Amino acid sequence: MNLSDYIINDIKPLDRQDKIGDIQLLFNQLTYSHIPIKNDNNVYLGCMSETDAHCFNSGKPLSDFTHAIEGFYVREHTVWLDVLEAFAQNSTNIMPVLSENNTYLGYYELNDVISLFNETPFFAEAGSILIVEKGVLDYSFSELSQIVESNNGKLLGAFISKMENDMVQITLKIGNTGLNDIMQTFRRYSYKVVSGHEEDSYLENLKERSDYLSKYLNI
Repeated sequence: MNLSDYIINDIKPLDRQDKIGDIQLLFNQLTYSHIPIKNDNNVYLGCMSETDAHCFNSGKPLSDFTHAIEGFYVREHTVWLDVLEAFAQNSTNIMPVLSENNTYLGYYELNDVISLFNETPFFAEAGSILIVEKGVLDYSFSELSQIVESNNGKLLGAFISKMENDMVQITLKIGNTGLNDIMQTFRRYSYKVVSGHEEDSYLENLKERSDYLSKYLNI
């Protein structure tokens, strides 16, 4: 996918000599969390957030509040996963794009980048979601793949969705088969199955046996 096709140019960076009132007006008209700012030589300086802008005196120039300018950006050739990470790290819905020569090219919108994520096979292809858990030093992605593929499954994607107290949770998207055999194999390899979005016959069997035992003891 060519992410540079999604660069937008309908909002030009404000000049550092513009008034705070100018950026406040823009925020009132737009839904962006930040607005880009440049210096007198058209060099990108960073972005100011809507939260900060509405705290300042509208008659003062932006240059009086350079401490509030956040210098985040991505390059035109930055891969989309890194762009998505930059959005998350800076709590923004607008991401300035610079060339390798630091020329300001425009910006990405968060919704556009997320829509690309939704078009990947992880989301677009039919399949089941499985979340497994194991010690952070005890799992490997090669083992995860081997377990899925040994049960005739197709691994469409996997990522670490949680890491806490030396335990790690991995979310997998699996196509081409049901989950029951795969989940039981994960259990044999000492993984905890946190969630499987398909009928889990192992748990159903345990529940049936528990219900039978309860009825037996109550006779």
